[in-house]
Amino acid sequence: MDKKFWLIMAIAFSAGLVSAIVVPSIAEADSGASKNPKDPLRGMAPVEASKGIELPVSNDDMDVAQGRYLVGLLGCASCHTDGALIGKPDTSKTLAGSSIGIAYSNPMMNNYPGAVYPPNLTPDKETGLGEWTQEEIVTLLRSGKTRHGRQTMAIMPWTSYAQLSAGDAQAIASYLLSLDPVKNQVPKQVMPGTPAKTPLVHVGLYRSR
Repeated sequence: MDKKFWLIMAIAFSAGLVSAIVVPSIAEADSGASKNPKDPLRGMAPVEASKGIELPVSNDDMDVAQGRYLVGLLGCASCHTDGALIGKPDTSKTLAGSSIGIAYSNPMMNNYPGAVYPPNLTPDKETGLGEWTQEEIVTLLRSGKTRHGRQTMAIMPWTSYAQLSAGDAQAIASYLLSLDPVKNQVPKQVMPGTPAKTPLVHVGLYRSR
C-alpha cells in the first residue's frame, strides 16, 4: 500500500480538509441508503469528525503542558476518543480509544473493508499505555514501531510525526503518561472481507475519472 497516499489522507483528515464517510452496519450495508446498485456510495453516509476536543489537564509540569499543547495541535483526540470520528465524542473517554473503526481498504470496491481501531492512549495497564515506557512512546511517534516491533499503518501519520524533535516527542509521551487511566478496550483489527461489528469511517482523497 502506498505510504504517501495514506500520509496525504491522514494529514488532510486531521486538518479537516476532507470528510469521513461512514460504512454502516451489516444490515444497513445490505439495505443501502441508495437503491442504485451502481452508486459507489450506496449504504454510506457523510459525517464530520469532531475537532477541537478539550483535553484533560493533568499537572503543571512544563513538559506535560507542552505535550498537551502538541496533542491538541496534532488532533490526536479526533481519532482516539470514542465517537469523535462520527461527530459524537464521549468526553468520558477522551484519548481512551475508539469503538468506531477506520477502513484501510476501499469500501467502494469491497463491501467489507479492513479496519483498524484507534487505541487507548491513557496509561491504563490493561487496555492502554500503562505498560509502555516514555522511550517506547517516543519510538512509536518517530518510527511507527510499537513496543513489540510491529510497524503501524500510516493511518496514524507517524511518517509526519517522525519530523518531531526529540524534545517534542518526549513532551507528548510525558503528557499521555500523566493522564488518569481509563479502562477501555477497543475492538481488534478487522481483515478485509470480514464484516465489522461496529460502524467504520473511510477517509480518502479521490481524483476525477
